[in-house]
Amino acid sequence: MKNQASKLTMGLAISFISAIANTGIANQIVFAQATKQQKCDISVYVTDKDPQGLNVRNGASSNNRILGKVPGNETVQIVATSGSWAQIKNIGSGFKGTGWVYLPNLGISTRGYNTNGVDIYTSTNPKSRKLGRIPANTSVKLLGCQGQWAQVEYKGIKGWLARLDQCGAALTSCS
Repeated sequence: MKNQASKLTMGLAISFISAIANTGIANQIVFAQATKQQKCDISVYVTDKDPQGLNVRNGASSNNRILGKVPGNETVQIVATSGSWAQIKNIGSGFKGTGWVYLPNLGISTRGYNTNGVDIYTSTNPKSRKLGRIPANTSVKLLGCQGQWAQVEYKGIKGWLARLDQCGAALTSCS
């Protein structure tokens, strides 16, 4: 009786491992452990030029299933990042719900209408050292986010942009 129970347990374990490997769940588990997820709360816009829209996936990998699409220039909210992937909630038209998109397909601009620009900081603290100024209404490369801060790159300078200085709408100056 013990021998049959051991064989049954071993058979179930092998079947379970095989099912995980064949469905791609193992890749998601390994990826989740390897990359720390960063919580965010910023608005950005879709820069992907694909006329069909930006793929929204059920996980942070191009191997994950496509849940839907978000049209170009659409504003979305980033709620988390993991490596080069952003978990978004669509707050406009197109895909409704939460999913993952490739971060380089998202953009952000500066506010600062009628000013001489906005400051970029070394950290997510307004008391941190200022790295320089970015002109008002300028598109910048989005690198990531933390809380309500956007990590951006402008003319080779990487730094942090405060919430009040961010514009997550593609077709307006957010003034």
